[in-house]
Amino acid sequence: MKENKVYVIQEVSGTKSGAPKINIMGAAKYGKFEFLLPEFSQIIFSPGPLVYKLRQGLKNFTTEDYLLLTGDPAIIGVACSIVSDMT
Repeated sequence: MKENKVYVIQEVSGTKSGAPKINIMGAAKYGKFEFLLPEFSQIIFSPGPLVYKLRQGLKNFTTEDYLLLTGDPAIIGVACSIVSDMT
């Protein structure tokens, strides 16, 4: 049986400094975390490579998996669009 995954769009702000601003551990009950992008990713500087990286990270997404909406709202929109196309 396949274990569900929780795709976390961006690492939580503050992760690099060791003091994350929010606690996402409650989402672990829905599946194994899969982080798609680093904490400081911004779509405005390089949309092409970032969208490619999101597509690669989400290529195995199924209707049994979850998307944890963290980070830049523009990146969240792109990730939701990619998942919508796939499912």
